[in-house]
Amino acid sequence: MGFFAGLNDEKYDRQYTDRELTRRILGYFKPQVKRLAAVTALVVIIAGIGASLPVVVSRMIDLLKGEPSLTAISLVALAVLGVGVGLWALNWARRSLVVRAVGDVVLDLRTRAFRAAAEHDLSFYDQFSSGRIVSRITSDTNDFGQLIVIVTDISSQMVQAVILGVVLFRTDVKLTLLLFAFLPIIFAIAGGFRVLARRVTKRGMKAMADVNAAIKETISGISIAKNFRQEESIFNSFNESNQQSYQVNVQRGFVLSLVFPTLNALGGIFVGVLIYVGGLSAAQGIVSVGAWYLFIMSLDQFFFPVLNLSAFWAQIQAGLSAAERAFALIDADPNVIQTDKQDVHPLKGEIHFDDLHFRYTDKEPILSRFNLLIQPGETLALVGHTGAGKSSIAKLIARFYEFQQGRLLVDGRDIRTFDFAQYRKQLGIVSQVPFLFSGTVADNIRYAAPDVSDEEMLKMAREIGDGEWLETLPNGIQTEVGERGAHLSMGQRQLVALMRVLMQKPAIFILDEATASIDPFTEYQIQQALNLILKNSTSILIAHRLSTVKAADRIVVMEKGSIIEEGNHDGLLAKGGHYATLYNTYFRHQSLAYVEQSRTFVK
Repeated sequence: MGFFAGLNDEKYDRQYTDRELTRRILGYFKPQVKRLAAVTALVVIIAGIGASLPVVVSRMIDLLKGEPSLTAISLVALAVLGVGVGLWALNWARRSLVVRAVGDVVLDLRTRAFRAAAEHDLSFYDQFSSGRIVSRITSDTNDFGQLIVIVTDISSQMVQAVILGVVLFRTDVKLTLLLFAFLPIIFAIAGGFRVLARRVTKRGMKAMADVNAAIKETISGISIAKNFRQEESIFNSFNESNQQSYQVNVQRGFVLSLVFPTLNALGGIFVGVLIYVGGLSAAQGIVSVGAWYLFIMSLDQFFFPVLNLSAFWAQIQAGLSAAERAFALIDADPNVIQTDKQDVHPLKGEIHFDDLHFRYTDKEPILSRFNLLIQPGETLALVGHTGAGKSSIAKLIARFYEFQQGRLLVDGRDIRTFDFAQYRKQLGIVSQVPFLFSGTVADNIRYAAPDVSDEEMLKMAREIGDGEWLETLPNGIQTEVGERGAHLSMGQRQLVALMRVLMQKPAIFILDEATASIDPFTEYQIQQALNLILKNSTSILIAHRLSTVKAADRIVVMEKGSIIEEGNHDGLLAKGGHYATLYNTYFRHQSLAYVEQSRTFVK
């Protein structure tokens, strides 16, 4: 069990019965009814033509007894050729329809899976690896598509087997009954592999998801790994996941490879018995030579769908397991729950925490009986040591996490009753490490306001330090930012992130200010951009810079999830309490007076 310790189900995984999976899958194919009807008709026609081939040949053998004429030989050749060409054309048409239908279904499933992943709150991603989620959206939906293609192929062959069964019954009842007597044995053995095949297939998928997660984490942190010369370490981490995937899939291959040889051997025994019995019957004149030949030819086509079903059992189980994993992601219960979807009119920005309790886990209480009222248009700075609860307050306002007790009111209305999309359109957030998407500066600025023109952006940009920050960009707002904004400095990223919020014109603004060192001029530009936002919104600032703290209308000092002091900068300093201690520890060295005093002391 130790080897599979890393392959446990995610907490949101569910066990679906085959009936539930089938019903769910059929639901995805409802829009494809016309295509599926055409496929069904083609399957029946193909099966009929395929079943007719041994019948035609057996009849021709009976006709060719004695002296065969050129005409009779030509007729046999043309009949076989016609059947072959007809099967090719019809199979091409069937596969074309199936591929299109499956493509549309996979597109729908992948879209729903991605939408479900995108709509999950941040607590979902705290618990589950994004690499494993990506694996479900990409690899698993693709495996599901392969399942449908295989099932349609086997369905055609099964229909063909049924038609052949009817023909065989009409040819000779005794031989047919003997043939059918073997089928329960084959089905019993094939069914016995079903549970084991599903289990090892799911393990293989989980192992592959671990590989995807390792790759994603490694590539995301490649610059850090190189800084600390840990290339060998990250390779070893990936190699461990890759080796585990290899071992799991080898074991899966061993298990599944037993199915087809076992059934093939049994099928060979059954065919041998039937040929022997049929040969005796033909020798005694009980059946014609043509009928005996019909049985010999039909055996292969009759047993082939059953053996084919077993041969593709791995892919079938992989498809069912993939569907199960994709559906589990779609069906995962959200942690953040809105009780209503009321329209959100332009907000004034009053925020009220009323006896609110919040914890990330049962053993990690953050806020207990927390009360705070933020007035409309007020700029509130939150300060305190790491772990005091500052970021948690911001995340609750943004509805990234669910609180357990109490109320959170915005403009006097329960935040849980808002329409999510409408509420977040009036919310502007700049995180501690601003995230930029690949593309240009302009693309990132208009991310939340796609209708903003270049002229509007440039006009707003020039209000920040007279637009001098634009001159540091090689191509202005058309400069490519690179992956995660790697082509820009931290200060430039912050300015772009603030511009993005300015264009959005939010009613509520949340800033988790970065602690990165930047030059004084860039800090001045950032403060100018901040001032443009602060004058038009209710703002919650998790402050790390003295300039930001002093700009706030009110400073709230937090410790262990509680408010221990509040007031303005000068008033809190005069009290000589916890804020004064924080100021002397973290903020004082940023003040101009402190810098000038230090210079005097050095002289």
